[in-house]
Amino acid sequence: MLIGLLENNLAWLLLALLVVILILKSVKIVPQSEQHVIERFGRLRAVLGPGINMIVPFIDSVAHKISILERQLPTASQDAITRDNVLVQVDTSVFYRITEPEKTVYRIRNVDSAISTTVAGIVRAEIGKMDLDEVQANRSQLITTIKASVEDAVDSWGIEVTRAEILDVNLDAATRAAMMQQLNAERARRAQVTEAEGKKRAVELAAEAELYASEQTAKARRILADAEAYATQVVATAINENGLDAAHYQIALKQVDALNAMGKGAGSQTILVPAQALEAFGDAFKLLRAKG
Repeated sequence: MLIGLLENNLAWLLLALLVVILILKSVKIVPQSEQHVIERFGRLRAVLGPGINMIVPFIDSVAHKISILERQLPTASQDAITRDNVLVQVDTSVFYRITEPEKTVYRIRNVDSAISTTVAGIVRAEIGKMDLDEVQANRSQLITTIKASVEDAVDSWGIEVTRAEILDVNLDAATRAAMMQQLNAERARRAQVTEAEGKKRAVELAAEAELYASEQTAKARRILADAEAYATQVVATAINENGLDAAHYQIALKQVDALNAMGKGAGSQTILVPAQALEAFGDAFKLLRAKG
C-alpha cells in the first residue's frame, strides 16, 4: 500500500521539484558593484541592475558580469615631440568606469588596451602643439584637454573617464643638461641684477642722506640769520628810540665782556692795552654805572 501511495505521488513530487528549480533559475541577485548582461538565444535581452531580478530560465542566460567600480589603468609611458622639437617621455594614468555595459561588451574587445592606445595618441597630439616650457608650466590645462579628448573618443564604448593624470614629463640627458645650463645662467643674471639694484639703492640712500644733511645745515643757517636779523632789528629799534646812548651802551657791554674773557685766561698773562682802549673801557664803565 505504501509503495502504491509513493507511485501515485511521485509525479507531484517531481512537479514540485521542477517548480523549485524553475524559481531558483529565474531569480538572479546582482551585487551592488555589478551589472549583468542577459542574452536570449545569443542576442542581448537586458541589463540587470543591482538587487533581485527575474529572467526566463533555460532561455535567458547571464552572458557577462560587468563591474561598475572605478578602474585605474596601469601607468603608461609614451614618447612625444614638442613643437620646439624636444623629445619627452610622458607618464600618464587614467581612471574610468563602465556606465553602459551593453556598449562595452558588444563594441570593444579589450577596454583597457583600447583606452591606453587612445590616451597615447591624444597625448602625443596635444604635446606636439606646445613648446616644452608650456608643457611644464600648463600641466593642469594639458590634463584637462587630454581628459576631454579621451571622453569624446570613448563615449561610444559606454565608458566615463573620471580622471586623467600626467604623472611625470621626463627629458633625455642632453636636454636636461642644456636646461640646467640655461637655469644656471638665469640665476647668475638675476644675482647680477640684484647686486646692481642694491648698489643703485645704496647710492640713492647716500645721496638722500647728503641732501638731508644739506637741508638741515641750510635750515640751521637760516635760523641763525633770522636770529641775527632779529637782534640787529632790536638794536636798531633801541638806537632809534634812545639815540646814540643805546649804541654806546651795547659797545660798552661788548668791551667789558672781552676784558673779562682775557682776564679768565689760563696762566700768568701780560696784556698790553692801548691808551685809546683804556679810555673806551672807562667810558664803558661810566655808561654801565649810569645804566645801573
